[in-house]
Amino acid sequence: MPSPVIDVDYEQPAARAGAVCDTRHAWARVPAEPAPDQRVALKERIRRLLQERNAVMVSHFYVHPDLQDLAEETGGIVSDSLEMARFGREHAAQTLVVSGVRFMGETAKILSPEKRVLMPDLDANCSLDLGCPVYEFSAFCDRHPDRTVVVYANTSAAVKARADWLVTSSCALDVVSALHAQGRKILWAPDRHLGDYIQRQTGADMVSWNGACIVHDEFKSLELELLMKEHPKAKVLVHPESPADVIALADAVGSTSAILNAAQRMDASEFIVATDTGMLHKLRTLNPGKTFIEAPTAGNGGTCKSCAHCPWMAMNGLVELANALETGAGEVHIDPALGLRARVPIDRMLAFTAGLKNGQAPGSLVAGIGAA
Repeated sequence: MPSPVIDVDYEQPAARAGAVCDTRHAWARVPAEPAPDQRVALKERIRRLLQERNAVMVSHFYVHPDLQDLAEETGGIVSDSLEMARFGREHAAQTLVVSGVRFMGETAKILSPEKRVLMPDLDANCSLDLGCPVYEFSAFCDRHPDRTVVVYANTSAAVKARADWLVTSSCALDVVSALHAQGRKILWAPDRHLGDYIQRQTGADMVSWNGACIVHDEFKSLELELLMKEHPKAKVLVHPESPADVIALADAVGSTSAILNAAQRMDASEFIVATDTGMLHKLRTLNPGKTFIEAPTAGNGGTCKSCAHCPWMAMNGLVELANALETGAGEVHIDPALGLRARVPIDRMLAFTAGLKNGQAPGSLVAGIGAA
């Protein structure tokens, strides 16, 4: 029986200097939740297939808990998109099974063109990716030829190929800060909230594409303030793809990995979390004595198009994963020439973050790399 299809409506606001693609509609399939006995059988089948196919699972924090747990149980990883990219490149397995959204599978293939990359569902997309088509984006870049092009990981391979730098939310501040210190002017894409946050933090000269994440764009500051009054001792953890008035209420702002670290580090037993609710599984697993509360997406002016869970992340299911391993469905293909161009900004990001980890000065890691 085919999975039901849901409509996903999302609107981006009025264009800022033409920096917008007016994408307003998409769709997602909703996998049926397997019965308990089927769930056990599917997990055993997947474990067997992973061994037979010399495959490893790479899962994002936002996918179903079953896919997160199965990845870790079988020697894979659950992480943010930066660690997913690193892990897939360095692992010896010849098949990578990426549970997430399409740009994550594309990034894995770009970094490991010799490997087979499978996804449970190739139609699992991203509102940021959908809202930044390469032709419109390239025209935007052409209007600003003096700027260094920095794009977020949530973009297509073609958009990455047009960029100077790729970043994730865990390294975006460091990269832009280093470029700003070198006197570079930045063209940023596609998430406007993350771009605005980085600009506020760094003071960089930035022009931004006008995209938004369907999940984080829905968090509401008014309702968050009311929830904070109900839980006065709770610390607020916010992903920087959220609106500025929500970020302003945060005790900690950062990527999924940074949110995990903050929850473990902070002296609190209760947290309000403004990111995809898929994240709550890992937060609760790592912090069994703590309470995690979903930040509100509804209330006055609320539309709750996603209810804080990405409809495309939800397309990753056990049935689809097993089918991909069994039949090869959901294999990611990237044109080799495009992949080579897209790999340049990805490799720069990975080299930059590795250099920072090894104590190198940020300026030395961006020197000589300007606008394309």
